[in-house]
Amino acid sequence: EIWLVDPAPVVVEKLSEAVQQLEDFMQSQGVDCRPGEVASLKGDEARATFINCFREVQRIRTQLDQYTDLDPELRETIDKLLPEDDLRAFRGVYLDVAKDLKAKQEKTPDPDDPIQQLDFEFVLFDSALIDYDYIMKLIARFTGQPPRKQKISREQLSGLLAGNAKFLDEREDMIEYINTLAEGKGLDEQVIREGYERFKAEKNARELAAIAEKHGLSPDALQGFIDSILSRRVFDPDALTELLRPLGLGWKVRAQKELELMDDLTPLLRKQAEGQEISGLEVYAQ
Repeated sequence: EIWLVDPAPVVVEKLSEAVQQLEDFMQSQGVDCRPGEVASLKGDEARATFINCFREVQRIRTQLDQYTDLDPELRETIDKLLPEDDLRAFRGVYLDVAKDLKAKQEKTPDPDDPIQQLDFEFVLFDSALIDYDYIMKLIARFTGQPPRKQKISREQLSGLLAGNAKFLDEREDMIEYINTLAEGKGLDEQVIREGYERFKAEKNARELAAIAEKHGLSPDALQGFIDSILSRRVFDPDALTELLRPLGLGWKVRAQKELELMDDLTPLLRKQAEGQEISGLEVYAQ
């Protein structure tokens, strides 16, 4: 089979049209076409339209990345349409909005809701070149640079994480960890990895303690409940009943308490599962 692809100038023209559609939409909402203005969009329908518009921009940019022989003039045209810094920032905003709408999509049974029609295509925002090992190397390089001779900045590291779907559930932790590090310390990659694991463990412990206090539970009992779920990747409703038994609640109050607890606990469980599915947990996404 012979696969025919459009010449690069044709694809650049498509990119120009997609960027124009994004600009027209943002202006129709009374805001400038800038990443920081996406937060000003009113309502889920407008945010869903942003998802559709920018997803097309990203799809075409991904297509253009496959052309290795672009001439300098064409590359300049591409950068003028949407500069790299703006593109990276839009990617981060897109993933933030998509994550929020995807959570609502899972909870919304109405098939006519605009959110239900969305296809987020996270694969477009997942670079095979930027993985966990690559990020750890970059962080180590960052800490080894004197502030005045930086080749990669704290903001650039954060931008790489924010615009890559691979780190959707973990990027907040990674960015917070990067913000604790000082330039010029020369930490090696192993020290960076161990430090990050400690940082995550301490943050998870604080989050768990806060949830336990909020719901009147023993932190040790709650930790045991979480460990049991993560070890088998299966949510056990009977274990949840046992966890709440010491509170002595009636069945109606207990049922409401279960929902409130799992609303707080589900994001923590998903983050600690590191992308692996937990069977039965989807009940609390509805």
